[in-house]
Amino acid sequence: MLQSVSTPTATPTHDTLTRRFADFATLGEALDYAAQGARGLNFHDARGNLARALPYAELRESALEAAYRLIDAGMVPGDRVALIAETGMEFAALFFGCIYAGAWPVPLPLPTSFGGKESYVDQLSVQMKSADPALLLFPQEIADMACAAAESCGVTALDWESFAARPAPKAALPEANSQAIAYLQYSSGSTRFPHGVAVTHEALLNNLAAHSHGMEVVESDRCISWLHWYHDMGLVGCLLSPVANQVSADYLRTEHFARRPLAWLDLITRNTGTTISYSPTFGYDICARRVSSQLDAAHRFDLSRWRLAGNGADMIRPDVMQAFVDAYAQAGFDPRAFLPSYGLAEATLAVSIMPPGEGINVELVEETELSGEPAPADQPKRYRAIVNCGKPVRDMKVEIRREDGSLCEEQGIGKVWASGPSIMHSYYRDEVSTAACLKDGWLDTGDMGYLSKGYLYIVGRVKDMIIINGKNHWPQDIEWAVEQLPGFKAGDIAAFAITTAAGEETPAVLVHCRTTDPTERARLHEAIREKVRAITGMQCIVELIPPRTLPRTSSGKLSRAKARNLYLSGEIQPYAIAA
Repeated sequence: MLQSVSTPTATPTHDTLTRRFADFATLGEALDYAAQGARGLNFHDARGNLARALPYAELRESALEAAYRLIDAGMVPGDRVALIAETGMEFAALFFGCIYAGAWPVPLPLPTSFGGKESYVDQLSVQMKSADPALLLFPQEIADMACAAAESCGVTALDWESFAARPAPKAALPEANSQAIAYLQYSSGSTRFPHGVAVTHEALLNNLAAHSHGMEVVESDRCISWLHWYHDMGLVGCLLSPVANQVSADYLRTEHFARRPLAWLDLITRNTGTTISYSPTFGYDICARRVSSQLDAAHRFDLSRWRLAGNGADMIRPDVMQAFVDAYAQAGFDPRAFLPSYGLAEATLAVSIMPPGEGINVELVEETELSGEPAPADQPKRYRAIVNCGKPVRDMKVEIRREDGSLCEEQGIGKVWASGPSIMHSYYRDEVSTAACLKDGWLDTGDMGYLSKGYLYIVGRVKDMIIINGKNHWPQDIEWAVEQLPGFKAGDIAAFAITTAAGEETPAVLVHCRTTDPTERARLHEAIREKVRAITGMQCIVELIPPRTLPRTSSGKLSRAKARNLYLSGEIQPYAIAA
């Protein structure tokens, strides 16, 4: 006789537990409280069907078992435990198991579609040498790569199944301390010189309370996410925040979103409780491009309940946001749902959030103001649309400072500095880098921006600035110029400065090229050169490179610094262009 297979039931959006907004001393205390209700985490397959529901009560039980195993294995408070951050119940239980055991979980990335095995093993090795973990836990499917990285660092490595098979004798848990380090977050960017951001329980919970306050989270809210759990927006905003604020959450794996982006919107449509979902700009861009027509969107999707469509983690593109609105307005999407924000791992997550309902607002700023250079009298003025990233979250202070440290006037462009209880403790075992960005309780974010009527506008990264002949140029301006040509899109272009053999600084532009025809490549090469010259007045080196060659950070953002290094080292090989 055939046995029926039960269909999992998602955790509810509503329950009777009195809502508390992250007002706990430690993250373990937050899970203890959430476990008293019926809400929890829900994991969906590649087609968006519910595969596993994990109520917070069950997560707590699994986390405590993991804590007992870690203690039995000799882990003591302060030991680091590296966890490959695959979206699923195993990682969630292990992360909170570390919290209960007093160990510091260190989320590390999964393999990406570029770079190959050796690149991934090298990335893991470098990050583990920085974190110096006592143990690496990983999913079985990447055993070869994980074990190779662990062996190179002298770290014990176990797959999740082997760890779960170990005994879990009950033991006394260490006393929790709000001032203790909760976890290490490796900020996106260079993997050669990784920065492990040390975040305390107090800093984490302050930020979780502040951004739930800024988002005006209500009893009926539910979250959907496809973001990586090794990036701060995915880990803090879409895993730890639902726990600390007792919100049910639904997850697609990032690789499933990458293969079928519209599964994200399908899940929002089917899940009638969904009101909150975040994405970097590129997620909205992909979905706007994938839908065949507004009519198709109207028939297939219902996005009318999407209350907060968060946007962060990279420069927010107003043109992309408008394209998304154009594609999905007939599906009920309200442009006022857009929630621009600004944050970084060094501030735990959120620095500023747009008040709900205000949507995307932009200011046109003359490009010469962005670069600090006077406008030539004989040239027409050019403007860039800068997106309003909202107001500083509760308890966060923001200042805009000049290079000499003095405060800028209203709308004056300078470095963005932030101060508040959720600023990081330090970069782990890196006193020099910590001292370089933390001064008297203030964090130098490394970003440029300005304040206008209490709202924060982000212009770009200081380290990405291209300075040619004493003039400043933002790489985004060059990249966006190339994107205007037919056949290119966001993420296809990386602009940066290099030094020629003659010792001169010159801009270089790497561009993904999808055509194999030599004549067409030569035409594209010249068209790109002319487009950049028309926008910036500069002659630049243009290199056409194979698709999917440009490197990304852990959050999916373009890594210009790494692209530059790979190009100069010869690891990125451009196509030859016929004269």
